[in-house]
Amino acid sequence: MVKNGSEILVEALVEQGVDTIFGYPGGAVLNIYDALYKNSDRIRHILTAHEQGAAHAADGYARATGKVGVCLATSGPGATNLVTGIATAYMDSIPMVAITGNVGTSLIGRDSFQEVYIAGITMPITKHNFVVRHVEELADTIRNAFRIAASGRPGPVLIDIPKDVTSAECEYIPAPKVEVHETYDVTTEQLETVAGMIAQAERPIIYYGGGVETANAGAALLELMRRADIPSAHTMMAIGCIPDTEPLSLGLVGMHGTVSAAWAVERSDLLICIGARFSDRVATNPRRFAPKAKIIHIDIDAAEINKNIGVDYSVVSDAENFLQALLPYVKEAKHEAWRAQIAEWHKTLDYVPKDDDSVIHPHQLLRTLYDMIGDDAIVATDVGQHQLWSAQYNRCRKVRHFLTSGGLGTMGFGYGAAMGAQVAFPEKTVVHITGDGSFHMNLNELCTSVTYNLPIITIIMNNNVLGNVRQWQTMFYEKRYSQTNLYRKTDYIKLADAFGGRGFRVTNIAELRAALADALERTGPVLIDCCIDKDERVLPMIPAGGTVDDIVAD
Repeated sequence: MVKNGSEILVEALVEQGVDTIFGYPGGAVLNIYDALYKNSDRIRHILTAHEQGAAHAADGYARATGKVGVCLATSGPGATNLVTGIATAYMDSIPMVAITGNVGTSLIGRDSFQEVYIAGITMPITKHNFVVRHVEELADTIRNAFRIAASGRPGPVLIDIPKDVTSAECEYIPAPKVEVHETYDVTTEQLETVAGMIAQAERPIIYYGGGVETANAGAALLELMRRADIPSAHTMMAIGCIPDTEPLSLGLVGMHGTVSAAWAVERSDLLICIGARFSDRVATNPRRFAPKAKIIHIDIDAAEINKNIGVDYSVVSDAENFLQALLPYVKEAKHEAWRAQIAEWHKTLDYVPKDDDSVIHPHQLLRTLYDMIGDDAIVATDVGQHQLWSAQYNRCRKVRHFLTSGGLGTMGFGYGAAMGAQVAFPEKTVVHITGDGSFHMNLNELCTSVTYNLPIITIIMNNNVLGNVRQWQTMFYEKRYSQTNLYRKTDYIKLADAFGGRGFRVTNIAELRAALADALERTGPVLIDCCIDKDERVLPMIPAGGTVDDIVAD
């Protein structure tokens, strides 16, 4: 079949199982959009308000489904507007393919209108990127991009296509979908060594991260924990891998994790890290992290081994393959004294905030929210205090149901991610939790949800400050609140109405319940403006560079 480049692009995307693209048109991608118009029954296109929203939506779609998300933008500013979203996906190892148009090949390098070298710009924040110079290369380039995005440690791939390539013709030869079936050569010696270290430990703990979610290894991890009686603590990227009701789960670890998890890491004699990278938000002081423990590191990416923390033993493997191979070597064990010690820390040291139904405290807001939305709801957050509270008090019991920007910490991520999740799962309740600072970053995407009738419920924790930065200014800068008091007069009720949605303002828990009940009955987007005090703090907290001895818990 002879087809032009735009038609080949569509065919290759359909080959890879793509059913949805998030994007924004422009001159360099006019041919592609014409092909999408003719194939609208095969691929749904979601027109966002801004290209960054398209990138975050593709990212959220990928996080919620486990499939490769796809976004599309024109050349120049369209392409550069994707950069933050691409970097967000890269830092959190999210499979995504970003497609950009460019000026014709004869115009490249001439500072032509809306020309930019997007391949060079995105080189540090992609697993790989391609510039397609000949239409004959296009189909295989698409296939390779999907293979690279989904294989190994997942991540974003960029494909830049000059306009003349989208109109040039060549023979198109169909091919089957690229299937990624990877195995890792974990040796008997490695399994026996790890099992032996587990058997010898008296105070073991497992610290796990997003690699467990990516590999769908939650069930295998839980089996290991129960068989060997090992407590675990998780990063923000692993929320939902193990139900929060599990007695062996210590909750969040790191800067804003539970005190009992911090002390368990501090006093452990064996720390098993699975699918995590010892980031500075977990290992706040790398020289003092798990100081008495032997450390085993299991990671799919060999570059992460000994990068942030020196370890005693390591295995390069994905979490599921490793855990399934390890389980037959691990014997039943009990660590009753160790668990009793952790239970005592939990009882006496863990932070317990106070209730007051006459106002809205973040922990009560989140408790009320989870009581009403059920276990199958997907929660997407922005970045700031609301994100950290959402991680601390989450009741997410399913994998891929908590979507947040962990590595890059991207304010404005949440609404786009919520759109991607809602498009992927129209039957599910999707809640977007944000702060007033983050919401202003990408509130323009509310019009997208109205256009496509996406019933996203946005919870705005509105304290009229940049809460997380202000908290640091309170604690470490003698309350010099430089540019963190917002003084904004945004009326979110009027804003929602202007965009075509529905808005509520609530000041106590009873009003919150009533607004949520109404929102859950609606078929379009809703904003709930929740007034919280500007001096609410995220506690506990280990200051940057600090250790368990420096925890602030009141």
